[in-house]
Formats: sequence, structure tokens, C-alpha cells
Amino acid sequence: MDNNKVLHRVLRRIASWAVYSFFTEVRVIGGDNVPEHGPLIVTATHHNMMLDPAILSSAFPYQRILHYWSKASLFANPIVKHILISTGNIPVDRKSKDRQALFRGTFEALGQGAAVALFPEGTSYTEPRIMQVKDGAAWAALEYTKWAKEHPDRAAKEALVIVPSAIVYTNKSKYRSYVIMEFGRPIKMDPYIEQFLQEDEGAPRAAVKRLTRAIEAQLFELTINAPDWDTLYAARMARDLLWEDEKTLNRDDYVHISQTLVDLFSTADASPTFHSLKRHLLEYYSLLQSAQLTNSVLSSLPLPNTLDPHRPVALPSRLLTLVILVRDSLTCLVRLPFFLVPLIVHSPAYVMGRLGARLVEDEEETQAQNKVLFGLLLLAMIYPAAFFFLWAFLWFTPIGAVLSVTLVWLFAVYHTKLINDNYEHVKRVEAAWRVLIGVWAPKRWEYPLATLKQYTATPIPPPNPWISGTPPSGASTPGTGPISTATPLATGAPAEPPVKLHKRRPRSGRVMRHVLRARAEAARALASFIDQLERSSPDRRVHASAHLALAYGGGLDVPKEVTAAEMNGGVAPVPTPVGWRRAREVVAFLKQRGAKVAALERGIEGDWAALNSDGEISQAEDSGGDTVGDDGLVFVPPGN
Repeated sequence: MDNNKVLHRVLRRIASWAVYSFFTEVRVIGGDNVPEHGPLIVTATHHNMMLDPAILSSAFPYQRILHYWSKASLFANPIVKHILISTGNIPVDRKSKDRQALFRGTFEALGQGAAVALFPEGTSYTEPRIMQVKDGAAWAALEYTKWAKEHPDRAAKEALVIVPSAIVYTNKSKYRSYVIMEFGRPIKMDPYIEQFLQEDEGAPRAAVKRLTRAIEAQLFELTINAPDWDTLYAARMARDLLWEDEKTLNRDDYVHISQTLVDLFSTADASPTFHSLKRHLLEYYSLLQSAQLTNSVLSSLPLPNTLDPHRPVALPSRLLTLVILVRDSLTCLVRLPFFLVPLIVHSPAYVMGRLGARLVEDEEETQAQNKVLFGLLLLAMIYPAAFFFLWAFLWFTPIGAVLSVTLVWLFAVYHTKLINDNYEHVKRVEAAWRVLIGVWAPKRWEYPLATLKQYTATPIPPPNPWISGTPPSGASTPGTGPISTATPLATGAPAEPPVKLHKRRPRSGRVMRHVLRARAEAARALASFIDQLERSSPDRRVHASAHLALAYGGGLDVPKEVTAAEMNGGVAPVPTPVGWRRAREVVAFLKQRGAKVAALERGIEGDWAALNSDGEISQAEDSGGDTVGDDGLVFVPPGN
């Protein structure tokens, strides 16, 4: 079945170029869980529109061709049918009530030992967790297994398996970010097919639900799931502070590290300073998003503590600050001549990509897709034009054509190889001068605290109308049962309406000191929080996802839930197990994987960054050296 998929191979090659040009790396984990031959259904997460199938197809193990579902009505036209089949599409008759007819095209593909890729969530969306896993993949798998038993002469020799796949993005809309694609354990049909073939009413549907839950459980283990946006953002910010250089964070550990931090920030009683810490992390995260900065860029700036012009520091120290900035800028400018021509040639693609993203500012799952499509559209004109220009320069000779193609290809590779390092340096220089402008600007330019609130509000994406809104059965906040839409900071209160993403970047002179102050406060609070966990009793527990609890020496507690139905002789619902890990083990886990806890108190801000816009210290220090937060909680610096 895979021999004639010419267009699929062409599209897969184009997709690989697009993925390679936009993302720094696609890390594939668990590729040995994918069988090299035989019928296979891949159930993948779907959070980044067309880029998900592009990544899945281009980086799939053994370069197996993946077949995707398309409406059966599209196959009515012979020409369109040939194109769809050649690109790897298979028909699905969604109007048919007979599932054997519904999946006929799927049966034919699987019967020939092909691989079918499905997105069981049903749509692409942006949420802090997996919101829904539908039954389509389970129905297709069990219906095929039934069909294979009835038609052994037409079925493949190998048994069908389902392999869950998670596509996780470090930042799905950011240029040159990373992708982690992990494949879970193969799911065989043997535990489900017997119940599916029973004639009892409801037995087939029950078997499908069990299989769907098995798929769902693995997808949860392979992805990052938070109970709400605030918890996810706080965990992200803590991760960025602990791993200032994202390149030092091992991609193989990325999901487990991120989920560990999410679980940690789902533990409301983790320490007396928990709520204050979370507030500081969210304020810093929101300010970075508003100012379009990253903690990694700020942490890389070579700025001394003598940066503040209002401090009584000798003039040479201030000049040294300028010298350091100029030196860092010149270091980047030295590289510029080697990258200038590729940058100029590709600049229309960058501009169009940014314009494409602005068209869907409220749809994060569509931004990267638009950047790639708009950029490819421009490159599809730029590269041919460059080829014909070179070919004309070489008098349209056959050798000139080969040489022109080679030069254009090498030029594209050269640009992609250089873009990572130069892109980071450009952002670093831009941030350095924005910091300099911000902290040397007159103090009256700063935003007052009342105006600053619009930039410290947590940016929550609007809800997607295509998701059910009901969390899957396996989703739960650690220790709280089913996920609630209320944030931990407002327990018992309804969730606040979504906050629109900031459309306009604030001026550096008005917000930069606030950013650096927020960074200092967040780092200090996080260092104190981790120190408290590390010095806690050996039996101190924090919440954990079930799979992480079992993997790292924790455990599961099954709470006793007494309901009115149980008290009246009825059957009580099965309680959700609560996972836990020991606090000291969590800290050791993070440190072993490179968390720079000791570096949290070292920053570029200096003591002056703790001043708010009114010239007052935002956190008062008591006589014992402990820092008292705005909510009256005490931060104990490490070592006290």
C-alpha cells in the first residue's frame, strides 16, 4: 500500500524542510515502541494545527508512511481521489451508521499492514491540559480486529496495536523552539476484543470506553497537564529560573521536569510562602510576556550591580556598564557580515511570517502554522528567483543549472545553520539596550503600580468552542479529584473571565525596572521555597501525578469517599487515587537534572531592583534578616 504514495513522500519532504527551518530540534523518544511492520494506529496529541501531522509524518520512526482520515465524499472525483490516495489519505464515511462501512477504507489500509495516524482529541486547541480524548480511535481498532477475525484472508498477518504519541512543544508558537515527540507503550487488542464481541447490550461500547481510557492514560503520562493556567505559568516560570539556559535542560527529561513542577505548584500547603511565591512567579511571567522578553535572555546579560544611575556609585563604574554593553554589541556585530546576506534575503519571509501570526493573535495553536505557511510562500518565490538569477549569470548552461541548484541549497542550509546562534545574540543585544534605557530613564517615566496591573494580569487564551470543556476521566488535580476551573489562588470562587493577550508592548523606559524587580523577587522567593522543602522533615509529602509518584519512589493514596448513596445502601463511586512524592526527593530530582538552585539569588538587578515605582522597598526586611512579603508571610533566605 505504501509503494505508490509519491505525493505523500513529496509532501513529507516539504514538511521536514518546514519543520527543520522553524524548530531547532525535534527530539524523538520511545521510537522503539513503534513496530517497523504490521498494522498500526498512532494516536497523537493535537495542539498545533497542521504542524502536528507535519512533525509526526516527517519524524516518524522507520519513515513509515502515515495514512490520515479524509471525508469519503472527497473521493467521488477520480482525479481528486488519485491525489488523495497518493498523499496517503483514506476515506471515512462519516454519514454511515454502519461502522463496518464507516471504517472500510481504514480496514483496507490496516489489512495491508499500513500505519494510520489519528488525533483522538478531535481538534487542535490551547489549554493547560488534555481536555478530551474521543472514542474514534478505539472504535476503529476494535472494529478492524473484529473484521480481521471475519476476513483472515484479507487481514494482515500481524496483530493490530495502538501506539499513543505525544507531541510536546517547549513553546509551540516561538521560532527556533524545541519539539519533543514521545511514543508510548503499544496497546494490544487482546484485553478488549472479547468484551467487544459479546452480544450483551452495551458490551461493545464498554470495551471501547476501556480502550479509550487506556489511550488517554498514556497520553497524560507523555504530556504536561496542569489544573489551570496559573499553575502552568508558575511552573514554567520556575523552570525558566532554575534552567536559565534552556539548552542545558535535557529534552529527554523535559516532560517529567515540567510535570513535577506543575504538581509542586498544585500543592497549596507545600510551604507557608506558597501563595506569595506563586504570585511573584506569575507577576514576573506576565511582565516578560508583555515586554516580549525571556528570562534566559535577561540572565545572559553581562550587567553589573552598579547599573542604577540613582545610586552614589563612581562614574567609572557607570562607564564600565556602558563598556560592557558596547563590547557585547560589538561581539554580535562581528558576526553580522557573515550573516547579513542570508538575513536580507530571508527578511521578507520573516516579515510575512510575523504578519501571519498577527492575524490569529488569539489562537496560539494557529500562530506557528501561519508563520510557517506565510514564510514558505515567500521562500517559494525567493529561492526560484535566486536560482534563475544565478542560472542566467551562468548563461543558462546545464552545468550552470546544477551549480545554481547546489548554491541555492547550500545557501539555505547555511542560513539555517547560522540562525540559532545569531538569533540569540540579536535578542541579547536588543534586550541589553532595552534594559539600559529602562533603568537609566528618568524615574517619572515609570508606570505607576496602578497602570502596571494591565501588564501583570495573567494572559489566558480564549476558550476553544470545539472542545467539550469537560476534563477527561483520567484528569485530576493532585489530591483534589476532578479538575476544577477555579485557580488555587481563589479556592471556592468561580474562575475569572479570560484575560485577552496583551496586544501592545509597553515602552522599555516605563516597565523595565518593574521587570527586573519582579525577577529579583521571584528568584528570591523560589530559592526560599526550595530551601524550605529541602529542610523539611523526611516524611514531608507533596502532590504528584500518579505515574511520577510510582516512578520516583512515591505512592498512591486511595481516599475514602462516603456518599449519600453509600450511606443509603447504594454503590459509591470509585475514588480517584492521590499521588504523592517526598519533598526532599523532588528537590533532589530537580538538582540531579541540572536545576541551578544556588544561582537563584545571583542576578543582574542588584539591590536597587527591589525598589518599586514609588521609591519604596517592595519587601521589608525584619531585624533577623528574613524578608516579609506583602501578604505578611516570611521568606527565609537559604542558609538562615
